[in-house]
Amino acid sequence: MTTILTDSDYARAEQMLAPYRARKVPGCALQPQWLADGTRFWYQVGPRYVVVDPAEGRRQDAFDHDALAAALSVASRHPAAGDDLPISAVEIRDDHTVRFSAFGTRWEWSDGSCVPSEGAAPVPGEVRSPDEQWVAFRRDGNIWVRRCESGEEFALTDDAEPQFDYGGLPDTTGARALMRYLGLPPPMILHWSPDSTRILVQRIDQRDLPDLVLIESSPPGGGRPVEHRTRYTMPGEEAVATMTWNVLDIGKRTVVRQQTEPTPIMHNVALVYAWWTDKDTIHFLHHSRDARTLELRRLDPASGALTTLISETGQTRVDPVVQLGDPQMVRVLDSGEVLWWSQRDGWGHLYLYSADGAQVSQVTSGPWLVRSLLWVDEATRQVWFVANGLVDDDPYLRQICRIGLDGKGFTRLTDDDLDHDAVSPPEGGYLVDRASTSSRPPRSVVLDGDGQLLVELESPGTETLDALGWRPPERFRTTAADGKTSIYGLLWRPHDFDPQRRYPIIEHTYPGPQIYRAGPSFDPPHQGEPEAFAALGFAVVAIDGRGTAARSKAFHDHSYGDLGNAGALDDHVAAIRELGHRYPWLDTGRIGITGQSAGAFAAARAVLMYPDFYRVAVATSGNHDNGVNLAMWAEHYHGDVSAEGKAAISNATLAANLKGKLLLIHGELDDNAHPYMTLRLADALIKADKDFDLIMIPGAEHALIGRQHYFLRRTWDYFVRHLHGSEPPSYRLAPLPLPSLGG
Repeated sequence: MTTILTDSDYARAEQMLAPYRARKVPGCALQPQWLADGTRFWYQVGPRYVVVDPAEGRRQDAFDHDALAAALSVASRHPAAGDDLPISAVEIRDDHTVRFSAFGTRWEWSDGSCVPSEGAAPVPGEVRSPDEQWVAFRRDGNIWVRRCESGEEFALTDDAEPQFDYGGLPDTTGARALMRYLGLPPPMILHWSPDSTRILVQRIDQRDLPDLVLIESSPPGGGRPVEHRTRYTMPGEEAVATMTWNVLDIGKRTVVRQQTEPTPIMHNVALVYAWWTDKDTIHFLHHSRDARTLELRRLDPASGALTTLISETGQTRVDPVVQLGDPQMVRVLDSGEVLWWSQRDGWGHLYLYSADGAQVSQVTSGPWLVRSLLWVDEATRQVWFVANGLVDDDPYLRQICRIGLDGKGFTRLTDDDLDHDAVSPPEGGYLVDRASTSSRPPRSVVLDGDGQLLVELESPGTETLDALGWRPPERFRTTAADGKTSIYGLLWRPHDFDPQRRYPIIEHTYPGPQIYRAGPSFDPPHQGEPEAFAALGFAVVAIDGRGTAARSKAFHDHSYGDLGNAGALDDHVAAIRELGHRYPWLDTGRIGITGQSAGAFAAARAVLMYPDFYRVAVATSGNHDNGVNLAMWAEHYHGDVSAEGKAAISNATLAANLKGKLLLIHGELDDNAHPYMTLRLADALIKADKDFDLIMIPGAEHALIGRQHYFLRRTWDYFVRHLHGSEPPSYRLAPLPLPSLGG
């Protein structure tokens, strides 16, 4: 018997979406903000601000919230309450001064007094110097600085040209359409020297790149459609953006440029993985265009001379980190030695290079991998790190470990079945650890270097979620399509679960391969959307098949040269079939799949590759033809950019296989996975005389910010109608809160 869904079901599902879900479990996403003294930090939990002194073992309010609210109410003539302070862009300083924005004004709270502040609020697109005396910003493609005390401004470069400027990002990864929608300047990346006297900044040359033209059909002001051009290199094309490093001296107002020829730049990681090792030395990671060579280079900021210290080459991609965008895992020690992360032995381990590079020794080893690097104590010659693969039941569980740089004294500081997401302050000394499971929110604590408890921070519960019918997901292990490899995922039971009923299944997918999807923590990526489907009466699965990150090199490389298999879709089919045998209440005759971006490619791919298995698919912002997608996607993660290789990663080639229901959703201004990829799939489906559904969203970019409520509701309706077997209610979702970017 089919249950008819009501407005209240949709309203309950809406409350499961990430922005609302997060508010119901405050304290989950704890983000330490290190104070300048290097030993203390503060964070926000709900409406409260907390400061922590690990050395004293103390956690307390960062300030008197009620007193600040009372003083702010008097000074601003607007009511404010301590348990719901209307403040933003908060800065808490070592001297207990608090600066914040409220009611259109910048304020300073100190010694019980709240007065307008002379200092400006942090501005998106500006970067403050470590000594807080200067602010760097972009103007007309050049780098400028402003003295905070006097407001004096001057340019450090004056030769920027269109598509040949300083501090920006390549168009293909710059999220220009999103920034326009949010009314923010284009993102800027630069690196201040520790002594605040110089700036390391890139100059990117996109002048010879081909244009990709996007048309805004319905501009806010009306009138003719508006053309937006973006520089966009596709796989195998000769022209690619190049960059040079430049060192700008604030006092001398000089520019020192790298001495070598410009180098290709395929992604933003090349800009992020650069740092001042000290005030006179710069190091950065350099990837070849095909990503098969990774080098550590040193730049002399006085002369621009470049020296290659380490070069590693592989038959497939040589990754600098476990997941794309993770913090770099290189440490250049005061001795000149280099601690280097590599997958050369088939896993992901630390290696120590001598200062002259002549000797290298392996620091960690075994059938597991170093997941992140925390800190190195050069005095004791020890390194702290987070590792995957040490817990037999789940190779994705992270544990905190320590080892000597000589490879001796390996110690697990945590030895449990929890997932530990740990960070440390820049100078090390202690750990802020968030330990959770798929069903248990993080317990956040501060640990010392021996793993001993220093301070309890937060231990939120799920009572508010439980009251809405929320059910925690089950962590599961099944066998891949090869019949031997264990793969892992998450299973959400429907709200009001009844084991005597049969429930349709929705797979919520993202196949990487640059990340993994279904982690064992309480808040994996895309949290909320699976829970919303469960609230609508669906069973939901998320699966990490072979070819995704965070396990062995061989496991990850399963997708190299086979990106078209979308994270081993055959593994996903095998997993769902096994779950169907395990749980009779799963209706494996009614299976749907949905995803966004690469998840949309996988969703459409699934209904085309396995038309007798997946009956319904919704694909949003999909890169359906990777042969015309971002060049780095095919070149780094597929490797074969021949005509045959590109055809193998296009969904259009499988259009004739469609049997079930397919909804394609795309924003017309998507400058990441451009809308023409969805239209190419639509063209192929039309040529194959196949029925499908298509929603093009005017003015929307890749993430569909501002329109998420619409595409989510249409997605829910599609599955309710075609998989659940009933007509959806008339309920309309409210626009989701905009992301918090900048100050």
